[in-house]
Amino acid sequence: MLYRSTRDRVHGVFQAHASEIIGVAIAVAAVAIAATYFYHSKKRKGCLDPDNFKEFELVERKQLSHNVAKFRFGLPTPTSVLGLPIGQHISCRGKDSVGEEVVKPYTPTTLDSDVGYFELVIKMYPQGRMSHHFREMKVGDHLSVKGPKGRFKYQIGQVRAFGMLAGGSGITPMFQVARAILENPMDKTMVHLIYANVTHEDILLKEELDTLALNYPGHFSVYYVLNQPPENWNGGTGFVSKEMIKLHCPPPAEDIQILRCGPPPMNKAMAAHLDDLGYTKEMQFQF
Repeated sequence: MLYRSTRDRVHGVFQAHASEIIGVAIAVAAVAIAATYFYHSKKRKGCLDPDNFKEFELVERKQLSHNVAKFRFGLPTPTSVLGLPIGQHISCRGKDSVGEEVVKPYTPTTLDSDVGYFELVIKMYPQGRMSHHFREMKVGDHLSVKGPKGRFKYQIGQVRAFGMLAGGSGITPMFQVARAILENPMDKTMVHLIYANVTHEDILLKEELDTLALNYPGHFSVYYVLNQPPENWNGGTGFVSKEMIKLHCPPPAEDIQILRCGPPPMNKAMAAHLDDLGYTKEMQFQF
C-alpha cells in the first residue's frame, strides 16, 4: 500500500509538471506563429509602385462625422497587401473643384496584416483641393496611388519608447506606427501619445485609440488635449504645453524618440518645447 501511495504521488507530480510544460509549449508556439505571421506579411510583395500611379477601387465608404469619412480601397486579390513600410505614406492623385490635378500625401490606418484592402480616414476641409476629390468619390470610383514615400524607417527595438505629439489629421501616421508595435507580440516598445484637437468632435480614430489603450495597458497610453473642451472634460485644455510633454512622454534619453505630426504652427511650437526640455535633434522626428 505504501508503494502504491508513493507511486500515485509521483505520478500526480509528473502529470502536474507535464501540464505546465505543455502550457508553456503552447504559449511559445502561439508567439512563434504570431511572429511568423508578421514576418511573412511584411515580406509579401506589395501592390505599390514608387514611380508610377496605380488605380485602386473604392469598395466601401463610411461617414464618421459631418466632414470625416473612412474610405476602403480593394487590392487585386483577397490576400494582396499594400506593401507600405511602417510609418511611411502614399501619394494620392485627384482633381480639385475646377478640374485641376492635385497630389497629396496620406497615411493609411491599415497595416499589411490587413490583407485584401487598405483604408484612409480623411478629414475633408471646405477649401481643400484634395478634400473635394474625396468628397465626390463614390463606391466603384478609383483612386490613383503611388508609393511608398517617407523618411521614417522603423525596426523593432530601435528605441525603448516613443513619445508621440499629434494634432488633427496628424494622428494617422501615429496610429499606424502604434498599431504595428502593439499588435506584434515580439515588439516591447512603449508608446505614449498626446493628441490635440480643437473640439471633441474633431478627434479622429478615438474609438480605435481608446481600444488600444484598453487592450494594451502599460504598453500604450493616450492623453487628449482640446482647445475648446466640453463640460466635465477630464483631459488637457488649451494647447500642448511643456508640462504636458514632461508628464505624458518619456524623458530625454538615447533610447527614446519623440514623433510629431500636425499643422505647421503646432509642429513649430512642439519643436521649440522639445528643444527647451532637452530633447536632441536625434531624439525628434517630424512626419
